Amino acid sequence: MPNTIELPAIDQEVDVTTKLATAVETQAQVIVHCHFLAMSPGDGYRIWPTTFLTCQHSGHRSKLVHAENVCYYPQWQFAQKAGWHSFTLVFEPLPSTCTLFDLAEEIPESGAFKAHGIKRNKSDVYNVEFM
Repeated sequence: MPNTIELPAIDQEVDVTTKLATAVETQAQVIVHCHFLAMSPGDGYRIWPTTFLTCQHSGHRSKLVHAENVCYYPQWQFAQKAGWHSFTLVFEPLPSTCTLFDLAEEIPESGAFKAHGIKRNKSDVYNVEFM
């Protein structure tokens, strides 16, 4: 008696390219390397979880998902010396149609990190300076 192997059904109505592109887009991230100038030792800095990337065309907001080398509010990080300091922020993906976006902390006090008019690139990795 011969063995019969049943093959799984193949979904022929879904374009494989579209399916893969969608999977890649949902796993994409936007990485922003932030650099700021501490005027003196002891200057405090931190990042609020209410920091977003906003597409200037659609208004879509990408949420902050991870921060590296910086404390989250309500904690503070203090500059050991005057000069440039860096940290990295990772955000949810921007829409594929976005070509220009802003980075902004939405906080109830002064001193928010903000960068306007960032031009989108293919790598979705950016360097932003805050003065």
